[in-house]
Amino acid sequence: MGRLDEQIRFITEIDRLKGVLRQTMLAGPGRRENSAEHSWHLAVMAQALAEHAPPGTDIGRVTAMLLVHDLVEIDAGDLFVYADAAQQARQEEAERAAADRIFALLPPDQAGRLRGLWDEFEERRTPEARFARALDRLQPMLANLQTGGGTWREHGITADQVLAKVRLIEDGSPALGRYARDLVNRAVRDGLLAPDPGGAGPAG
Repeated sequence: MGRLDEQIRFITEIDRLKGVLRQTMLAGPGRRENSAEHSWHLAVMAQALAEHAPPGTDIGRVTAMLLVHDLVEIDAGDLFVYADAAQQARQEEAERAAADRIFALLPPDQAGRLRGLWDEFEERRTPEARFARALDRLQPMLANLQTGGGTWREHGITADQVLAKVRLIEDGSPALGRYARDLVNRAVRDGLLAPDPGGAGPAG
């Protein structure tokens, strides 16, 4: 198989991401978002929100990371962010096996580069990866606001559960983290998100 054949094989395979449905609902069409739409949205968010990344962040690398970060869901599917620890562990194993298979469809040099981007996103060791992960957490929150509470209401999620995920946003961008905390407060105030059952009150 020639180099171009390998590249086309990869391109054809990743088209399957369009059929992987996520929990997130879309406001306009009134249907669930697919993982390809999610990846595209995040890539554009990286461009639009670049000024809120840590100084020196390579936004081109962030964008590339976001475009490949969910390709593993072709095999592993999407897992709800509030799934329990056992489900998360099984998902991580399935995603790693998927990465081994999917990126290996490419010629070795490209396979190593794109797999490296996926690993970087997962490991969160660089400013680029942390900013990419922050966007990945923020986007579903915005969607839930647009859809009257979305998956928060559907699954009975409470403010304390959402705030636990906001910490990852803060780690990638303090500015976006502050915005996300305010978003949680507004969602509770507007009845779109159940308050903390422990009675901690709005996030400061």
